[in-house]
Amino acid sequence: MLRIARLTDYAAVLMAHLARSPERQVSAPQLAQELDLPAPTVAALLKRLARAGLVVGARGVGGGYSLARAARTISVADIIAAIEGPVALTECALGAGACELEAACATRGNWRLISRTVQVALEAVSLADLSAPMTRAIPVARVNVKRQAAPV
Repeated sequence: MLRIARLTDYAAVLMAHLARSPERQVSAPQLAQELDLPAPTVAALLKRLARAGLVVGARGVGGGYSLARAARTISVADIIAAIEGPVALTECALGAGACELEAACATRGNWRLISRTVQVALEAVSLADLSAPMTRAIPVARVNVKRQAAPV
């Protein structure tokens, strides 16, 4: 089963929460309380999301965290990459030299295509989509991956 890590799920929940009130700055402890998540986990996630340029923090009275840019410009792929690193379903999808079986692997090109397809699908879903109530499906037409000769 393919599954994102629990911390990545929490990061998506946190980002969606911030996206619902983009004008608001919220402290890490307040976010932890509002989302019923452990405060140290929220603080650590906010640091990683800030390092990735997805949230910004302001110190002082009235300070806190908010989105670094509009929710429609942040993709689910951005959130996953901030917490887990690049999307790759297999080692060889990370790039040349990542797998010891690379030279003799007959499936490498196909795994790269599959990883790219998943990446494009995750890029097609914005934080705005993710944070909206599920009243409509995300248009599949936005996910458009053409089969190309994968580098071997």
